[in-house]
Amino acid sequence: VQLQASGGGLVQAGGSLRLSCTASGFIFSANAMGWYRQAPGKQRELVARISSDGSINYRDSVKGRFTISRDNAKYTVNLQMNSLKPEDTAVYYCNVYMKRRDYWGQGTLVTVSS
Repeated sequence: VQLQASGGGLVQAGGSLRLSCTASGFIFSANAMGWYRQAPGKQRELVARISSDGSINYRDSVKGRFTISRDNAKYTVNLQMNSLKPEDTAVYYCNVYMKRRDYWGQGTLVTVSS
């Protein structure tokens, strides 16, 4: 299983970024995919998750600002982040849970300046 995340960077508050995660090594369409983030000194937290049937859930603090989507043909899951806030600053990780364990991408850093 491999998860390759990209798209992070430095952006001013109010700006936008789009994260992408390309997966390989498993049946992508059959699995829920998630985006997590971890800010310095804090625990990793779920940002958004999209199930195999397209059901979506978001953490409250990003509702209305972030949009998760998936393209099963391309084995990708995306996270469109709008109206970014300094508190969104974190390393963002792509995730899949299967076979009783979590698999993580390498993470991509998002820094939002005020």
